[in-house]
Amino acid sequence: MSDVGTEQQIDFTVDKSNLYREESITDLKVASIRHLIPIKSDGTDDPERRPIFVGHTQLMTPEGPLPIHSKLAADSLQEAMDEFPKAMKQALAEAIERFQKMQQQHQQRPQSHDSRIIVPGR
Repeated sequence: MSDVGTEQQIDFTVDKSNLYREESITDLKVASIRHLIPIKSDGTDDPERRPIFVGHTQLMTPEGPLPIHSKLAADSLQEAMDEFPKAMKQALAEAIERFQKMQQQHQQRPQSHDSRIIVPGR
């Protein structure tokens, strides 16, 4: 197996100073918020660090679901819920901008009219 060397270089050590317990909050419609609560290595809450809130949603497109997510600037669940719409709109705008840039780059590449199918005898 050729990946054995690569596996030996991966560090699987748990960062015990950066642990979080995760809660998931949803309205069963559009909003999904991950609440990451800092904890110590013994599982107790770590009040020295701030919680993290991450918003998730997905939009249906002709190509299938488009996941949208963003860290929410919030210190409480109430703040996270208030921040959610603005953060999702911003994340969607950034995703659209990335897609447009990719589309422009694709259109600017010289188009090769050669088939990539290899036909024996040609």
